[in-house]
Amino acid sequence: MIDRHPSIVPARPGEILREDVLPALAMSKAAVAQALGISRQTLYDILNEKQPVSAGMAVRLGKLFGNGARFWIDLQRNHDLAVAERSVDVSRIPTLARV
Repeated sequence: MIDRHPSIVPARPGEILREDVLPALAMSKAAVAQALGISRQTLYDILNEKQPVSAGMAVRLGKLFGNGARFWIDLQRNHDLAVAERSVDVSRIPTLARV
């Protein structure tokens, strides 16, 4: 497990796609959307971080890019968990003793 600086939120999958993956491809965004079997709008929503990567989308991305669904769903999970840990107030929730 990698320890991260507490103020840094892990990148969203859309950011990784937009900044790293798609620029390295010789395919247009429209061609990528077609290869994934999704609309261009859905792809743009993910790239613009308006839509998260669902489990089904992770399967599609993992197949297209050959790195597996777990990579994409883990990116989304790590981001979501980091955001929740910063925004959910747990100060009034007790921690139960282990048995």
